[in-house]
Amino acid sequence: MNYESRNLRTPTPSMQLPHTPVAPGATEVFPQHPDPPVQPPTFQGLLPEDDADPDSGLDLEEFTQYLQEREQRLLLLFHSLDHNQDGHIDVSEIQQSFRALGISISLEQAERILHSIDRDGTMTIDWQEWRDHFLLHSLENVEDVLYFWKHSTVLDIGESLTVPDEFSEQEKLTGTWWRQLVAGAVAGAVSRTGTAPLDRLKVFMQVHASKTNRLNILGGLRSMVREGGVRSLWRGNGINVLKIAPESAIKFMAYEQIKRAIRGQQETLHVQERFVAGSLAGATAQTIIYPMEVLKTRLTLRRTGQYKGLLDCAWRILEQEGPRAFYRGYLPNVLGIIPYAGIDLAVYETLKNQWLQQYSHDSADPGILVLLACGTISSTCGQIASYPLALVRTRMQAQASVEGAPQLSMLGLLRHILSQEGVPGLYRGIAPNFMKVIPAVSISYVVYENMKQALGVTSR
Repeated sequence: MNYESRNLRTPTPSMQLPHTPVAPGATEVFPQHPDPPVQPPTFQGLLPEDDADPDSGLDLEEFTQYLQEREQRLLLLFHSLDHNQDGHIDVSEIQQSFRALGISISLEQAERILHSIDRDGTMTIDWQEWRDHFLLHSLENVEDVLYFWKHSTVLDIGESLTVPDEFSEQEKLTGTWWRQLVAGAVAGAVSRTGTAPLDRLKVFMQVHASKTNRLNILGGLRSMVREGGVRSLWRGNGINVLKIAPESAIKFMAYEQIKRAIRGQQETLHVQERFVAGSLAGATAQTIIYPMEVLKTRLTLRRTGQYKGLLDCAWRILEQEGPRAFYRGYLPNVLGIIPYAGIDLAVYETLKNQWLQQYSHDSADPGILVLLACGTISSTCGQIASYPLALVRTRMQAQASVEGAPQLSMLGLLRHILSQEGVPGLYRGIAPNFMKVIPAVSISYVVYENMKQALGVTSR
């Protein structure tokens, strides 16, 4: 059976969690909250394709036809998981099916999955238990049966993305994928706008703070307001929002192509392969949109009246510094993807699995607060690891526009910072960067959920 494995982080020990794919276009990560385990079916997906009058609803004959078709599909899925064809699915077969997706789950997790369906206490699942459990679920393929929590990319705090989300063939055919992308882009735009003052303060401190200029958070905000008024706190936000759409689209398309090339004849990608594909897609997107990153930094740091607008800024950089200026800081920017994504993935998976093992005795669902905490801690660890590279990137982008700043390479700038300011110098501006995480996450989540509803995207 051919099925596509989504961008997955960690296995969930439940076979009844619904899935809401998430738009790539955001940076900060946060798994989706599951719907209640059992939901009555809606008419969507139940009506036959040749139904003459879809507005009339579902009559008994159509519902009977739906149930018959569902039983046939469920029987095929049951046999695909029943590897020894003995009429029962046991714990080892559940583990084996997860391994086919490149996921290792513990014996305890597999037993929880089985227990959620096993009604007669035999610790195996027969056809009748399988059918009764999934008959009214929107189950389409083996991946839906083996669905597990992923560390998805809905929540945006304005940093570079790593691994984009994936969409099923059905979602691509129905147009759900572009609605998800739009919802994620709007959520990212609102989130970045809401936290733009903290983002500008971070860039300001990265470039101007030093041992001699002990710039703190309140002092930095007051300085920016004195120089350009309250509106100046949002300088650079326009292009920061503008680059969401092209970055998301390029990353999504690149990820699909790279994933297809890596997969070859395999049915699905392993976790490590998915990470590599995502990192390469992120690097591809960053390569193409990187001039917008440079413009964002220059516009964020500009003085009142320095540039008339985006085009004027671009023209002056081109005229005074040449085309190479649009790729200053590119190397540390791309190198920063690897430690951020790797540590973020590893910490999230470790924390969530630890919580499930120690505290989740009766349920396979960690709950939205636990998942939020895991995502926040893991992304924070990723940022701490990659922040020195982010700071070097920003200084390289800005150094030509800062009077008296040395024009150094990546390694030269690292040595200069360490010699002049020590290790703390590599973390200038990290405080406002952390301060914006909670409001950014909250805004992104609320706007994303409301946009999904407005665009008619429903969770499965």
